[in-house]
Amino acid sequence: MRHLWSRYATGGTVVGVSTKPNKLIGIAQPASPCAPVPSPDRTFEMRFTSTPRGARLARRLAAVRLDAWGMPYGTDAHDAIVLIVAELTANAVQHGHVAGRDFHFRLCAEPDGRVVRVEVTDTRTERLPRRPAAPEGAADGEEEAGRGLVLVSHFATRWDWHPRAEGPGKTVWAEYVFPAGGRR
Repeated sequence: MRHLWSRYATGGTVVGVSTKPNKLIGIAQPASPCAPVPSPDRTFEMRFTSTPRGARLARRLAAVRLDAWGMPYGTDAHDAIVLIVAELTANAVQHGHVAGRDFHFRLCAEPDGRVVRVEVTDTRTERLPRRPAAPEGAADGEEEAGRGLVLVSHFATRWDWHPRAEGPGKTVWAEYVFPAGGRR
């Protein structure tokens, strides 16, 4: 399906938006070997400019896609996943920016809908994410930065990073798992 309206679409196409999943070519494999293969109609991925505008667009498109997948706006799960997307894409822009390079965003849900995975890939190799500790000054609530991965750690069931397979850079991923009985 060709989208002429978006220069951000990966290679001019949106991968995985077809009603004939057996005819799709080039669907990206899950970045982690332990990640299950998502349903093609539950995968959304695009490249965005490495700017605050690109991060904002990724967040908004993720919110729309989650709603289309049956996770309505305003629910705890929707808000948590969108927050994870916002933090990971903002980090890719702020800490993973390389001039002239975009970041790649991927959102996928398992066929049963119990796990939603967010992946953000940038091309910067020397700035790797670290497991966050509570930032100093967090008790007084006056710090405005440095809490992104703390929020991701709180809302995601698990998160990590791995080197980018097809070139320099890294992929930071997070998974949101619905509580037992909390989804369908």
